[in-house]
Amino acid sequence: MKKKNLIAFMLLLVVASGYAQSKVNYLEESEADFSKRMQWFTDAKYGMFVHFGLYSQLGGIYKGNDEGRYAEWIQGNQNIPSDEYAKLIDTWDPKDFDADEIVKLAKASGMKYLVITTKHHEGFCLWDSEYTDFDIANTPMKGRDLVQELADACKKEGIVFGTYYSITDWHQGAQYIEEGKGWGMTLMHEGRKQEYVTYMKNQIKELIEKYDSNIIWFDADWVDWWTLEDGKALYQYIRELKPSIIINNRVAKRKIFKKDFGTPEQFHLENKVDYYWEACYTLNDSWGFKIKDTDWKTPEVVYEKLKDINGKGGNFLLNIGPDGDGNVPEESAKILIEVGKMLAKEEK
Repeated sequence: MKKKNLIAFMLLLVVASGYAQSKVNYLEESEADFSKRMQWFTDAKYGMFVHFGLYSQLGGIYKGNDEGRYAEWIQGNQNIPSDEYAKLIDTWDPKDFDADEIVKLAKASGMKYLVITTKHHEGFCLWDSEYTDFDIANTPMKGRDLVQELADACKKEGIVFGTYYSITDWHQGAQYIEEGKGWGMTLMHEGRKQEYVTYMKNQIKELIEKYDSNIIWFDADWVDWWTLEDGKALYQYIRELKPSIIINNRVAKRKIFKKDFGTPEQFHLENKVDYYWEACYTLNDSWGFKIKDTDWKTPEVVYEKLKDINGKGGNFLLNIGPDGDGNVPEESAKILIEVGKMLAKEEK
């Protein structure tokens, strides 16, 4: 080896060695660093969840069938074949979607952060992803980027922006549904797990680098092929991309893993606990827009839940489901505004 090449090689080894020694294990973060990173979340107390996807245009009804509780699960509830369901991409045109109005509604309601379902179980992506054609760029909405619009609106209004991402995917192809297992419990095709994990990592990297997401909110950790160790590895990967980001416990197995915060769903804890947590609820019953769901919570009920959750050390993430045109249901907006007025009175 020539002397110049040898010197260069030795320098490379030194740099690589230094990098290996300085690499942070984010799963062993100090209590002080963890508390500092979570401070804004602790102070925020109240956020908006937004469930929006291809399912929104159906309103919980497909070919006259309204079977199933949650509208965003309609593909699984009604066992719609993936290739048939995917045709919805041709008619998805929520032209009335107004990120500024949604974020202003959150702010007027007293909310401090917002989380949008960038990819739910159906696999459809609300942004133009380099890694799939099953995204907004291949709908009649081509040319618009709803994730960017929301990220920009949040920055303008001082709202922290976060992104939901489902671990399971009914469209991508690495997973399949076994007869009798149900759509929630996907199975992984032999030899394709690493392909899918790489797919997830690439898309999460897009959400962080393109939109500066401050929260990655995972779901569907219940599938058997996703392990606690898988979740820990993904957690480490994400924190390396953006050390300040916060990640919910569903990145791994929620019953065991509590970093960065626990996520009770449609209920909340009875007592204070020694970890951060956030209860998520819907304003009616379904998460995605459902035409027949009129089981609205009153402003008083929402307010009392917020006070009870906050009093026990938790945050409250309250969901709205825009309709197929992108409009926030009128009743949702009314309830949120009333709660905002109640909170404003407290401050006087």
